[in-house]
Amino acid sequence: MPPTNWLMTTPQLSPIRRREFLKTTVAATGAVAFPMVVPRRVFGANERLNIAAIGSGGKGQVDIDGCESQNIVALCDVDPGRAAHMFNRHAKAAKYADFRQMLEKEAKQIDAVTVSTPDHTHASAAAMAMRLGKHVYCQKPLTHTVFEARVLTNLARKHKVATQMGNQGHSNPDSRRYVELIQAGVLGDVKEVHIWTDRPIWPQGIGRPSGSPPVPKMNVVGQLM
Repeated sequence: MPPTNWLMTTPQLSPIRRREFLKTTVAATGAVAFPMVVPRRVFGANERLNIAAIGSGGKGQVDIDGCESQNIVALCDVDPGRAAHMFNRHAKAAKYADFRQMLEKEAKQIDAVTVSTPDHTHASAAAMAMRLGKHVYCQKPLTHTVFEARVLTNLARKHKVATQMGNQGHSNPDSRRYVELIQAGVLGDVKEVHIWTDRPIWPQGIGRPSGSPPVPKMNVVGQLM
């Protein structure tokens, strides 16, 4: 677990932005949902964003799938077994077990980062990526404290990067239409709401670990072997 003061630490690498693709988006909206930023037409390899994923198995797979029309250049996961199918699917992507090493080594190659790890690393991973000038899509909860949320907000503004927390469902046209109808008074004064959900539609969490599996082997630069 990276120390909390990582939020206040500036990496030694200088921010590098190789593409101008998202600059106008940042200026206009200040945020972008990665799964929805991709236009219908297919861009050439040099027109696509280079995406790195912090967390590649489980929920990480869903977030990577939302960016697969872009260039997936680096994947990180502490559990190579759980992420094996994604590592195999993106065989050309660099593989890492430590997101800090991935960001430091691949900084010049990355335009944007997805963060799909357990909750306690969200803020640290997002903060490091933003300090390197990378656009960030981070799963919820974004932070544990209001202080951490303010730090990330200030970093996004300072480095002029597009960011979004994993609430992309509310970016869908249907959700926006509901808001428009209510605000326009089409439904009158809403006094009572009935809601139904099919969640959980998949098993939540995992069982208690058993046994003592060995720590995955890594080479000197922290890449999975």
